[in-house]
Amino acid sequence: MTEKTFNKALNVSLLAGMTLAVLVATVLRFPSAQDGRFLLLVSAFSSLMGILSAVCSANGLIITFLFGLLDVSLYGVVCLLNWKDGGAGLGNALLHFVYFVPMQFVGFFQWRRRGHSEEGAVRARRLTPRGRLLTGVAFLVAGVAAYLLLLHFDRSGAQGFWRWTVLLDVLPLICNIIGQILLSAAYMEQWIFWIGVNIFSIAMWGATMKNTPDASYALIYLIKYTFYLVNSCNGLRIWLSLSAPERRLDK
Repeated sequence: MTEKTFNKALNVSLLAGMTLAVLVATVLRFPSAQDGRFLLLVSAFSSLMGILSAVCSANGLIITFLFGLLDVSLYGVVCLLNWKDGGAGLGNALLHFVYFVPMQFVGFFQWRRRGHSEEGAVRARRLTPRGRLLTGVAFLVAGVAAYLLLLHFDRSGAQGFWRWTVLLDVLPLICNIIGQILLSAAYMEQWIFWIGVNIFSIAMWGATMKNTPDASYALIYLIKYTFYLVNSCNGLRIWLSLSAPERRLDK
């Protein structure tokens, strides 16, 4: 099997699997959702747009930003409502409204400027050793600052300095911010942060399901980020090839 055939089969499998999983979860949760039925449907649609965006991004296709705009807008609404109900989500809500939505436009125009390879994918690149060091330092500094800030707004009722809900807000928050910057600039290292986002988001929505059993939409996002994690690992594999030194026109 050629790499092109493998990528196509995996992409189709991810899209079909995500769509089927979301539909089944929605149907099963809909009768018991009661007042949360509209939010459940919004979550399902957002998740489908998100997986379309993620698969296109993994393959370096610029249309990722169209699907991404729909996904991040709706996801921000869901996170905000989840936080108002006493769960985690404030950091993600602010992140999506203030940062992710406008960054879809930034990424779109940046990718257009970079152009495409012969395969139709964006011309990818890699960070220099110095760039990787600075990125790591930025992650640590921003993480500490964000934790202290969100700690002030925590409504979980937990005591002490270390709070699980705040940590589950901060980790995907910082990974999302850095990952989006690297995505918009077409750097391969973005996928390391997307893998982190997906792992931390699975933990966050898993905790939401455990602590708030009637939050029907949480199952949708748990499924979504599980598929995202698989796609992120595939994206890292593809972008390692797209950003290989012999395929780059610039550093």
